[in-house]
Amino acid sequence: MSAVTIRPYEPRDRPALLALFAGAAEGSPSASLWGHTPSEADIYLLPYADSAAATLLLADDGGRLVGYLAGCADPSTFPSEEERLAAAVRRYRLLLRPRAVAFFARATWDVLRARLRRQPTARDLADARWPAHLHLNVLPEHRGQGVAADLVRAWLDQLRRAGSPGCYLQTIAENPRARAFFAKMGFVEHGPATPLVPGSRWQGRPTHQVTMVQSLMDRPAGTT
Repeated sequence: MSAVTIRPYEPRDRPALLALFAGAAEGSPSASLWGHTPSEADIYLLPYADSAAATLLLADDGGRLVGYLAGCADPSTFPSEEERLAAAVRRYRLLLRPRAVAFFARATWDVLRARLRRQPTARDLADARWPAHLHLNVLPEHRGQGVAADLVRAWLDQLRRAGSPGCYLQTIAENPRARAFFAKMGFVEHGPATPLVPGSRWQGRPTHQVTMVQSLMDRPAGTT
């Protein structure tokens, strides 16, 4: 276990959480999509603070946020990624931003090419066995110290107490460290394919999605 405190998000944490979001993905394949942090946060972070604040967990190291887990227990109450993306495009006029336009054009090309090759593309998992999901980020200098594990344990315990049957997450196939970590936390890879993530690149190459799942009903709180 780490020495940090795991606690729920509070509205006063918003500025520090946004700063954490900007730096926590550094050095990973998901570091940036189109290089505009406010719009990316509007899609992948702030909806959790606004719609599912009770399931947004923070790692607090003496008053400094060093990691977070954004979770959703009930996807039926949460806007889809497509809805969040469309809202961010309108709000930030992303189609007038060159890097965003380049990303979306690349994503469109990736989707068309995948269809021609009859290859799958990334999408959310919709399966009643694993309704909950999570996104996890920890500052680079705090990785390997148990912070991420403490966040995941706290989230899974919360789900078990709520009676959730299971949880899924999606990471990048090109990130073996993340895959190994989640496997250690009890998640198993689900599905035979690693679908293409449209628009995303890591070290100049396309990235691919890995879905991992964990059933919870057969494990008591406090276990992984």
